[in-house]
Amino acid sequence: MIIKEGAVAGFGVLCVHAHPDDEAIWTGGTLARYADEGARTAVVTCTWAEGTVRAGELERSLGILGAGEPRLLGYADANKPESAPGAPRFLDVPFDEAVGRVVGHIRRFRPDVVLTYDAYGSYGHPDHVHAHRVTMAAVEAAGYDQLHPGTGEPWRPRALYLSTVPRSVVVSHWRSVFGTDPEPGQTLPGVPDEQVTTRLDVGRWAERKWEAMHAHASEVGRGASMTLLTGLPEQARAQMLANEWYRRVGHTGPPETALGA
Repeated sequence: MIIKEGAVAGFGVLCVHAHPDDEAIWTGGTLARYADEGARTAVVTCTWAEGTVRAGELERSLGILGAGEPRLLGYADANKPESAPGAPRFLDVPFDEAVGRVVGHIRRFRPDVVLTYDAYGSYGHPDHVHAHRVTMAAVEAAGYDQLHPGTGEPWRPRALYLSTVPRSVVVSHWRSVFGTDPEPGQTLPGVPDEQVTTRLDVGRWAERKWEAMHAHASEVGRGASMTLLTGLPEQARAQMLANEWYRRVGHTGPPETALGA
């Protein structure tokens, strides 16, 4: 469903991602679309610290997407201690500490909806999986005045959306990316198509999304996951850039709080 001009003025969308570049890859079209329609948009990034190269790239990406300033938790990437010198890995921080940090951002920003990864972390990266678990707990905890005192007034988002990909899309593009079909029984990204509750059309914002992805020049240069898109046939790449898929959980608000309403 296409959003009417001005229909979401003041609507708040908060993304929680593990690394700089995930905001562009997984939710870049959503952020750009909602920002253009007058929504408040923001991104919490769990790893990398201020002053690092990737934090600077994140700032440029968020500027392109209209999502404000970086909100960095400042923990270290699972495999890159240089991402936050002297700080613990995101995976090693006490769970309740990480939840409380995200609760604070939720209470300060007061979003209508929160976006993060599905339970598999989109493709199984341990930081993504952990960000999913932390965000699920934080969205619930943010509404309880007994929990995480000192982080702001309680706030209960009306819905949580998990970024994912329909399994049929994964299978249809697998050969183009990897040169072979999936092995029988192989663990694949995404979810069965019937579990996808929301397909957001972001075709008008695909170029902005692509530009934001390329703001992460260090990741492009090392051949990171976004470069898999460049290996797709043009039509398949356009499909991936023009659509973003989600599972909605926590139907606590009215229908007009839905993405795409």
